[in-house]
Amino acid sequence: MAIENFAPQTVPDAATYVPPVADYAFLLGEAFGTDIVARASDGALSADDAGDALEAAGEFAAEVFAPLDRVGDEQGSQLVDGKVQTPEGFKEAYRAFADAGWVAASVAEEAGGDGLPGSITAALNEFWNASNAAFALAPGLSHGAIRALQANASQELRDAYLPKLVSGEWTGTMNLTEPQAGSDLGAVRTMARDNGDGSWAISGQKIFITWGDHDVADNIVHLVLARTEGAPEGHRGISLFVAPKFKLDANGNPGERNSVVTVGLEHKLGIHASPTCVLQFEDATGYLVGELHQGLAGMFVMMNEARVGIGVQGLGIADRAYQRAFSYAHTRLQGAVLGLPEGAPIAGHPDVRRLLLSMSSRISAMRAFSVLVGDTHDRAGEEGYGALAEFFVPILKSWLTEQAVHVSSDAVQVHGGMGFIEETGAAQHFRDARILPIYEGTTAIQSNDLVGRKVLRDGGQTVARVFALIREQLAALGSSSDPVAARLVERTERAVVSAERATAAILGFGASPRDAFAVSVPYQEMLATLVGGWMHATIATAVLAHAERSDDDARRLNEADFYSAHHLAQVHALAETVAAGEIGA
Repeated sequence: MAIENFAPQTVPDAATYVPPVADYAFLLGEAFGTDIVARASDGALSADDAGDALEAAGEFAAEVFAPLDRVGDEQGSQLVDGKVQTPEGFKEAYRAFADAGWVAASVAEEAGGDGLPGSITAALNEFWNASNAAFALAPGLSHGAIRALQANASQELRDAYLPKLVSGEWTGTMNLTEPQAGSDLGAVRTMARDNGDGSWAISGQKIFITWGDHDVADNIVHLVLARTEGAPEGHRGISLFVAPKFKLDANGNPGERNSVVTVGLEHKLGIHASPTCVLQFEDATGYLVGELHQGLAGMFVMMNEARVGIGVQGLGIADRAYQRAFSYAHTRLQGAVLGLPEGAPIAGHPDVRRLLLSMSSRISAMRAFSVLVGDTHDRAGEEGYGALAEFFVPILKSWLTEQAVHVSSDAVQVHGGMGFIEETGAAQHFRDARILPIYEGTTAIQSNDLVGRKVLRDGGQTVARVFALIREQLAALGSSSDPVAARLVERTERAVVSAERATAAILGFGASPRDAFAVSVPYQEMLATLVGGWMHATIATAVLAHAERSDDDARRLNEADFYSAHHLAQVHALAETVAAGEIGA
C-alpha cells in the first residue's frame, strides 16, 4: 500500500463539508442503467441538468448551512419571554434558503413547486442534513405539511396555505404526540369543538413538536390531530385540523395571534438548534382537513413523507461523521504504522482503514438505495412500482437511521479519545443521530409495518419481486470476468438464498403471529443488509462497463468487495435469528 494514499495534503479540513456531487452524478446518470432523471421527467430534465442544480445546492449547504451546525449545537434554540429564539445566523440562513427557491424545488408541481424528481430530492435532502441536520428539519416538515394539505385539504384551505408554505415564507409542523399518546395515537385527547361557522376550537397539549415555534418565518402552519365531540373511541375518532400560529386576515396574511402557546422547549441529547416544543392549544382556531374522523389517513401522507426524509437525514449525518473521521485519520500521526514508512497517519493502521472502509461502503450503499427509493416513488404509477415504493419505505427509514448511529459511533472510535471531546465535532454527530431511529416511528414500528402490511398481507409477493430484481442485477454483473464481480455475485446469491429461507419462516408463522413480530426487527435488518449488497452489485455493474476507470471507480469496487465480505455476511446470521421466532414466551 502506497504512502501517498494517506497523504495529509490531499484531505479536506475536518470543518469543511464536501457535498458528494460526483457520486450523485454517477447514480443519477448511469448506475441504474439509464438517466433516471430524464426518465422521471419525460425528457424535460437530464442527469446533467440535475448536476448543475446539485452543484449549486452543495455550495449553499457547504457555505451557508454547514458553518451554523456547530453554532446551533452550542447555542441551541431558547425560549425567552414566551418566544423562541433560534441560534445566531439561523434567520438569515433560512431566508436565503427560501429566497433561493430550495423549499419549492422539492415540491410537486400540482402544489405549486418545481416538481423535481424524487431521485434529485434525495440528493438535496442529504446535502441539507449533512451540513446541518437540526436546520434541515424545518423545511423537511414543511414538505410533509404541503403534501398532506395537497392530498386532503379543501381547495379553499389549499389556496390559503400552500403558496406561502411552498415559497418558504411560512413553515409547517405536525402535532401528533401528547404526554399519554406517543406511538398509540388512538389515545389522543386533544379536542376540537365545532364553532358552527366552518371553524373549530382546538384545546389540548402536544409535546415533541419539532420546529413548533421559532423566529425564522412569518407564520407556522400546524397540522393537528384531535378528537371531536361524540367521535368513536380509538383511532377511528381522530380528525385532522390546520391551525396557524397567526390567524389569517382578510387578505390572507398573518394577523391576530392564535391561541397556541409555547409552554416549554425540550432539553435534548442532540439537534439542539431544532426547537422541540410543548404547545398548548387553548380554544385555538382551526379548520378541518379532509373528512371527519379520517385524520390518521390524512396525517399518514405527511408521516410517510417524513419517514423517507428522516431516513435520508440519517444518510446525511452518517456521511458528515465519516468525512470528519476521514480527515482526522489522514492527518493524525500516532504510532508506527505496520508496513508503511515512518510518518504515516493513523489511516494506515489496518483497523482504522477497516473502520473507514466499513463506513464508506455502508454510506455508498445507503446513498444508492435512497436514489432508488426516490426513483421508485417517481414510477409509482407504473404497474408494480407502487407496491415496491411502499415496501421500501420502512426499510429505508430503519436502515439509514440505525446506520447513522453506528457510523457516527465508528467516527468517534476513529478519533480515539479526541472523539469523546466536543471540540473535534465528532460527538455532535453521534448525539444528533441517536434520535433518528426513534422519531417518525421507531425501528420496531417500521419492522412491524414491513412484516405485517408488506410481507404477510400479500403472502410475500412483493419481497419475492425484490429477490428477483436482485438476481437480475447479479446476472448482469456475472457477465464480467473481474474477480470483484465474481466474489460479489457469489456472496450476494448466497445471501438471497438465506433471505428467502427467513422469509419462508416469517410466512410460516401465520398460526403464531407473535413469532413473526418478535423477529421483525432482525428480519428488517436482514433485508436492508441484503439491499446494500444489491446496491453495490448495481454500482459495480456500471463501473465495470467503463473502458477506463477513475479513482472513484476503484474506490467503488473496493467498497463493494468490502461490503460483501464484512456486511453482507451478516445476512446469514440474521436469517438464523429470524427462523427461531419468539423464544421463551
